[in-house]
Amino acid sequence: MNFSVKHALFFSGFALLLTACASDYVFKSNLDGKAINEYFKVGDVVLYDGEVQPKGHFEVLGLVEGEACQETAKDTPPQISDARSNARRAAADLGANGFVVKSCFVINEPDNSCYSRALCVGQAIKTADVK
Repeated sequence: MNFSVKHALFFSGFALLLTACASDYVFKSNLDGKAINEYFKVGDVVLYDGEVQPKGHFEVLGLVEGEACQETAKDTPPQISDARSNARRAAADLGANGFVVKSCFVINEPDNSCYSRALCVGQAIKTADVK
């Protein structure tokens, strides 16, 4: 068997690679677990809008609102979907598993904080059975 320098370099490089993979590698991230949970809690709140309304018994936990703001004229316009998601997040903060949209609209008049804004208002509800 002929063992060349080429083979020696290959096997030593392969051994080095295996030892690097076998070390105690610790993954560090700038993502915060709480922030991830905050972001995804909207998915736990069912949206009831228009033809889709809650069926059966439910408890109204309170009135909630969500807002999307266009801070300057150069920013993207506010989206009603963002305002609706923020309202669902507010409903989740109350312990709701449903959000019944009462009204969503866009205000195109600038004020001190927003160039324009989208607002959604509705009821945070707790249903026994989410469908």
